Amino acid sequence: MLYALSSLKLFWGLHVFQYITFRAGGAAITALGASLLLGPRLITALQKRKVSQIQRQDGPQSHLSKHGTPTMGGLLIFVTLAGSVLLWMRWDNRFTWLLLGMSVALAAVGFLDDYVKLVLKDPRGVASRVKFAVQVAAALAAVFYLAVRPPNGQFATMVNVPYAKEIFLNLGPFYFMLTALMIVGASNAVNLTDGQDGLAAGSIIFCAIAYGVFAYVAGNAKFASYLRIIHVEGAGEITVFLAALAGSCLGFLWFNSYPAQVFMGDTGSLFLGGIIATISLCVKQEFILPVVGGVFVVETLSVILQMGSYKLRGGKRIFKMAPLHHHFELSGVAEPKVTVRFWIASIVLMLAALASLKIR
Repeated sequence: MLYALSSLKLFWGLHVFQYITFRAGGAAITALGASLLLGPRLITALQKRKVSQIQRQDGPQSHLSKHGTPTMGGLLIFVTLAGSVLLWMRWDNRFTWLLLGMSVALAAVGFLDDYVKLVLKDPRGVASRVKFAVQVAAALAAVFYLAVRPPNGQFATMVNVPYAKEIFLNLGPFYFMLTALMIVGASNAVNLTDGQDGLAAGSIIFCAIAYGVFAYVAGNAKFASYLRIIHVEGAGEITVFLAALAGSCLGFLWFNSYPAQVFMGDTGSLFLGGIIATISLCVKQEFILPVVGGVFVVETLSVILQMGSYKLRGGKRIFKMAPLHHHFELSGVAEPKVTVRFWIASIVLMLAALASLKIR
């Protein structure tokens, strides 16, 4: 919305609203400031309504002390993100509405699940098939839109192979199936990772930074040509969205860091993963997603391997508990140390992903 000020001649300096970098900085600061302002009010409201965490008895014993901590803090991320995006992004950019639409759809199903479990006190929450159906529907809607209006028509069903010099794979119709699965998979991967104070929110910040760089260079024809990546007209505006996302998660982390005053819940985790995956499609950097989100991939794989081992090997487990962060906790590593080490891994993966811009 503030972009419109750049066309006015009322005051000197309004032209700065034309610049993506200026608006990205403004979006991050706005989202962070709004989070710090609204956070205490949201936590108080959740406490009054007794919307609090119910700790499982079969989880790590150290987590039993978290019983009663307010949950559904993902509302803080969503509200501050949406407000900042509407304020700082261009309304005439198609990615603005695509990403907001995906955020609304996935946050809504997460909110409904949290509401049923925490407000209506039904521990089963929303049926898994319903949650999965909504995730698939949202993913297919995004993929269909990008099929009709591809980021770059020349590369509509093609993916860039990271770390390779101008190697593109044409997946044909399989591309749409794969990318829909990526969105659903990423959504659930972040949900699985959200099991320790600050773990998911902190890791998402580094994903946002990485894809913010990819979005900026993909949206600039000269940079894209120099770096030999797919140019996507208008993708630079996604940088503003990701800056707002980083600011919102940073503000949430203020209250979610150990010991957490509020938990994210499905309201936040389901839409955060899905939106990062959707952005990977928008900027045509699909195959770098497992690198950028490597922590989430490993966490998900640990759950799959644990379940497979338990079923195929007569109850034998690979890890003491899955997801992987619980295994380290039960091995004697303090929760804050596990979280920070996972953040360090996320930073290394972020840098490895960004290195793909030059390693070709």
